[in-house]
Amino acid sequence: MCNFPQLTQTDGTFLVARPKSKHFSWDQVKDKVFLGQRKGGMPQMVGEFVLKKNKIEPQTDATVLQNIEFKNIPSAFASGTGDFVQLFEPTASQFEQEGIGHVVASFGKESGNVPYTSYMTKQSYIQKNKKNIQKFTNAIYKGQQWVNSHSAEEVAKVITPYFSDVKADILTRSIQRYQEQGSYSATPLLKKADWELLLEIMKTAGELKQSIPYEKLVNETFANQAIGGK
Repeated sequence: MCNFPQLTQTDGTFLVARPKSKHFSWDQVKDKVFLGQRKGGMPQMVGEFVLKKNKIEPQTDATVLQNIEFKNIPSAFASGTGDFVQLFEPTASQFEQEGIGHVVASFGKESGNVPYTSYMTKQSYIQKNKKNIQKFTNAIYKGQQWVNSHSAEEVAKVITPYFSDVKADILTRSIQRYQEQGSYSATPLLKKADWELLLEIMKTAGELKQSIPYEKLVNETFANQAIGGK
């Protein structure tokens, strides 16, 4: 398998606290119940990485729950489970509006840039379908340029059909948060430094036995050609 275009460059989750805090510090998570994501998944690995970065050892300094299905995490927190929860948008903003919780930190900001969302395919497919791969990468880059040159309100209007159950102001706020922290990659090029950080995060979570060279699993050719207008 080989990565060729990158779509997003940060984790997309936020730390939501049940009580509102004017001056949040990560020490407030200690001795509390943290409702995390599925063990082995990217959100959970980033979550653990950020906790450890802030001197919080999971299951020692804080109770981390990982046994709740992804789709049930928001409802579990809303019903009273946990003091803190790791949520994606637009759920994080919905919880703020409903008074269920308050966003106090961004895992995307805390962890740094990583190739959070990228497209992969087999090397054999790339060799046989270079034109199609290039067209696909060009389309991704065109979309990235559009998103990065338009306001959150404009982007929200375009994607509303895919979020028909989300209020316009919530959707706009969600996109604004992601734009402000640079979650949407400006180009489809997957950077080596970001790849190395991803490997570090996976190692920290105990999910990677050995490092895999960037050059072996990332093909820069199509992204570079898209950026160059080819």
